[in-house]
Amino acid sequence: MRFFLIVVAIVAVDQFTKYLVASKMEVGQSIPLIDNFLAITYVRNPGAAFGMFPYRTLFFIIVTLFVMGMIIYYYRILPAGYRLLRLGLALQLGGALGNFIDRVRNTTVVDFIDIKFFPPVFNLADTAIVLGVILFLFAFWRITPTLESRPQQPD
Repeated sequence: MRFFLIVVAIVAVDQFTKYLVASKMEVGQSIPLIDNFLAITYVRNPGAAFGMFPYRTLFFIIVTLFVMGMIIYYYRILPAGYRLLRLGLALQLGGALGNFIDRVRNTTVVDFIDIKFFPPVFNLADTAIVLGVILFLFAFWRITPTLESRPQQPD
């Protein structure tokens, strides 16, 4: 249950922030927050990360549905004790769903977080996905020695 509450919270915050940006700003408009470091810049991204593969909306929808299905499947078979792995999956699913909603609704994704030394403008869903992957890999790396130290079953 906690898994899906995290997913819903990520989607809600992501969609709310995108709504605020899209309703209060013009595409291309930028509002500096911290001089030469951080701004809110309204961009519509028709592609994947860094704008790769623009206008392949149907492809991205199909891939996202597949990835979301795999995340839910893996979550369901993962034993309850793996909290960090489950949290990583929840972050990934929430982020994927947030961007999926944009693609279905508008064929583009609203991006607005503009870190001046980092070229792409991104959004909270992207942030959740990246943090989820990092957390998942860290948690998986932490349990790997435990899994490797288990006695092998004879064939």
